[in-house]
Amino acid sequence: MLLNVSYNDNEITRKINTEVGKPFTLKERWAMGGIGSPKLFITAASIEIRNLLILDNNVDSCNIELRPKGIIVRFRSLLETFALVIPYYKLTIYKGDFAVYSIYKDNHFIKVRSDMKAIQKFFKKLMEYKAENAPTSIEDL
Repeated sequence: MLLNVSYNDNEITRKINTEVGKPFTLKERWAMGGIGSPKLFITAASIEIRNLLILDNNVDSCNIELRPKGIIVRFRSLLETFALVIPYYKLTIYKGDFAVYSIYKDNHFIKVRSDMKAIQKFFKKLMEYKAENAPTSIEDL
């Protein structure tokens, strides 16, 4: 689900919370050692996301927020903020050549550079959390 989250809209917030869960509490964030990624530089993206990114001349970057049932990939285009909401059962991550991570959900994908240790550490945390908390059967959804 690709959404414009620039404005405070209760309907969009409800959709996001239904899909990936409510945000972690401050205590949970502290215990996890943080839930946000460092700044990630986008190297490639699916056509719908690429069409949003080419509207301005800024460097294409994004960040990832962990949620109890999924992740949110946020990026900016012009003066708008967009979110790609991905539940864990639809999330697929590949580590490719030349330190590139590919994040897939259905027909959307984003490829990001991972040339820093902090980025690799975050993706390791993400994969471990996904393994522990992803639904194991259809009834868990």
